[in-house]
Amino acid sequence: MKLFFRDHASVIILYGISFLLLPWLFQSLDDLSTHYDYFIFLVSFFFMIWLIGRYYRRRKFYAHLQQATLTKNDLHLYEPQAMIEKAYSHKLRQMQYLYLSQQQLLEEQAEEKQLVLSHFAHQMKTPLSVIQLIIQSRTCETTGQSDDWQTIHNECEKLTFTLNQLLTYERTSNLVADLKIEPIVIKGLVQEVINDLKDYFIAKEVFPKLTVAESDVIYSDRKWLKIVFYQIINNAIKYSESETSIQITYDHASVQIINSGNTILDSEISRVFDLFYTGVKGRTNGEASGIGLYLVKKILTTLEHPFSLQSQNQVTTFAIDFSNSAKAYS
Repeated sequence: MKLFFRDHASVIILYGISFLLLPWLFQSLDDLSTHYDYFIFLVSFFFMIWLIGRYYRRRKFYAHLQQATLTKNDLHLYEPQAMIEKAYSHKLRQMQYLYLSQQQLLEEQAEEKQLVLSHFAHQMKTPLSVIQLIIQSRTCETTGQSDDWQTIHNECEKLTFTLNQLLTYERTSNLVADLKIEPIVIKGLVQEVINDLKDYFIAKEVFPKLTVAESDVIYSDRKWLKIVFYQIINNAIKYSESETSIQITYDHASVQIINSGNTILDSEISRVFDLFYTGVKGRTNGEASGIGLYLVKKILTTLEHPFSLQSQNQVTTFAIDFSNSAKAYS
């Protein structure tokens, strides 16, 4: 209530002056009808004085509200003059302080979670490596026992893959700062990925068919591009039919990874890159995490390599366009 009266003080003063002036005016002018124009002029004059004074005090405020672009200074009023402006500006500054405090707290909590996840993921990789070494040392066991050890080995590989996805997801939060653009021989990089996945190829009875020239070179980040190829080829193996091949070609500055298997529904094509979306296949086989293609999209978008996914007639093609960064060595 106090702020209301202080904000309308000028109107109250104008009304008080008018209230005191009008009785005197009526008494001084015997016949108001002959001085009607003078009365209108006097009232209008005082009203104009009030409007000019109000505009003068609030002109910067009006100009501030009409600015087309916003800056960090828009979180509070620009040089407030009137009482209501000062009170509102003070309230906005309190809200700004509260917002920044909450934002800082959330950022600290997010950073702490990332550090904890990264720490535990690295800690879990060590015992998994030990288990895998023990499994490899049991190659001379009987057939039945070898099958059991192979099952354990496969499960360890799944855990390792999932942990690597977790670490990759954590590192992508600072992806731009970690980029190192350099010339990359496409064939050599893809062969590295195929060698890393050779056990998975054998287990799924799927075979790679690489059609890439030795002279095909592109400019990109080797580490992150290898993660992209690993995720795509791993998915291609996972969803391929047995005794089929995965074709990896490079032509017209475009890498294509083609596999034969169930067709991806048109309604899912645009959603498979969403975080944690697994689709129909993921719900049926239970192995999909919904993270791999999300990471692929995030990395390729940052590297500025356009990509596309097509699936029809039980053939799925993932294509990456390197036209902006390709170079052929003669």
